[in-house]
Amino acid sequence: MHVYEKVKTYIDYNGIMQVAVAEEAGTPIVTFNALLNGERTMYAEDLRTICYALNISAATFIESKST
Repeated sequence: MHVYEKVKTYIDYNGIMQVAVAEEAGTPIVTFNALLNGERTMYAEDLRTICYALNISAATFIESKST
């Protein structure tokens, strides 16, 4: 699962309004929707601002591979 899919699932599962997260992150809603739908690349800075808006760690959405 891609990071943007994990973020979208988290937001939906927790009943958080996407527009509220977009506003808190300082991202236009059109851009935010494109990020969550995989229509625009979600860069580390995008993930950082979204996680800040959600008040969670980016580690929530990033898999670590163990060797």
